[in-house]
Amino acid sequence: MTVTPRYVLLENRGILAVSGPDRTDFLQGLVSNDIGKVAPGHAVYAALLTPQGKYLHDFFISEAVTGEGAETLLLDCELGGLEALQKRLSMYKLRADVSMEDRSGDFAVAAIFGEGSIETALEGVAVYADPRLPKAGVRSVLAKTDAQAILEKAGFTATEPAEYDRLRLTLGLPDASRDLIPEKSILLENGFDELNGIDWDKGCYMGQELTARTKYRGLVKKRLMPVTFAGPPPDPGSLIMLGEKEAGEVRSSQLTEDGGIGLALIRLEALENSAELMTGGIIVTPQKPDWMSLPDKVTNS
Repeated sequence: MTVTPRYVLLENRGILAVSGPDRTDFLQGLVSNDIGKVAPGHAVYAALLTPQGKYLHDFFISEAVTGEGAETLLLDCELGGLEALQKRLSMYKLRADVSMEDRSGDFAVAAIFGEGSIETALEGVAVYADPRLPKAGVRSVLAKTDAQAILEKAGFTATEPAEYDRLRLTLGLPDASRDLIPEKSILLENGFDELNGIDWDKGCYMGQELTARTKYRGLVKKRLMPVTFAGPPPDPGSLIMLGEKEAGEVRSSQLTEDGGIGLALIRLEALENSAELMTGGIIVTPQKPDWMSLPDKVTNS
């Protein structure tokens, strides 16, 4: 049976527009992915780090296609962190000929997912395959006043945000500060390598040295991954235990009919005894997604 692609307007996302002749070079020296890969219909997923290589913000970068045309890059970012992101980027502006503007009042971000969503085409708006995973569908940045009409005219069916969040959790995709801790999280612990959030050949950017060292010295000891709970999910930040030893930490989650699903940052060594993981008296079962690479000892355990 064919299922019509569904859409959700992501109310927790904002748009920061970066324009000006130096926009590409400006961002290229700061973020973890190659801005040169941004093109009509193609976005990149990237992060801004501290000089010490710790996470600050993550976002999707696409070209504007209405009004400004290719003269503006749109950063689809967490709405609650947009002001801090703009302030942080402004610190590095110096003499670069760029301007930044919060356009969240003008643009909406839609996630379109389900069978056939990857072939989605919307005339006159920015639309691109989610650069992290094909199963995540596509994203679109479109005029807020016309967003619902445009999507429904294209034949898409509105659905509840919880349905998209369930897909995200099942796939193991982090959702900004719900799953990543500013000034603490490390990209490689949170899937940015496999989820196409890092370009290893692009040259220098903020925090590159630690990120590269973490990869090439095999320093990753934890991974953010999907989990199921044999009961109602605990609060974010709840500890996951292996006996008396701390083994991980719960991040975002969702209640289900038979317990819950969520994301958790888990120590790799604990995965060898994953049947014994508990949080608040509830059994926690890690669910390694097919895109995730783990050391052989863990993978084969």
